[in-house]
Amino acid sequence: MPHSLLRAAGLLLLALATGCRSYLPSFYTVPVRQGNYIDQAAVAQLSPGMTKQQVQRVLGTPLVNDPFHQNRWDYYYQYGKGAKISEQRRITLFFSGETLDRVEGGAKN
Repeated sequence: MPHSLLRAAGLLLLALATGCRSYLPSFYTVPVRQGNYIDQAAVAQLSPGMTKQQVQRVLGTPLVNDPFHQNRWDYYYQYGKGAKISEQRRITLFFSGETLDRVEGGAKN
């Protein structure tokens, strides 16, 4: 009898730990950064006429590479803890051929 009680308690703890996380107390949420970090200093370095290679040196590889819009690069950055997003930034770069034509969006919070 005590063996089956221990087994039932173990199964209950396993179920709580794996499938029912909302019932377990959570004291710490890991902050998560997603995307390309975009700051105002980097955006200020961009200017029309820059090549795609020069832009990549400043901002890195774009997060979204849309095969249907090859002359458009999207950079997106998000920072948050759990479901709360505290920072979100997005810029879109438009190219004319191999050179930068214009920048939309910004690095402000």
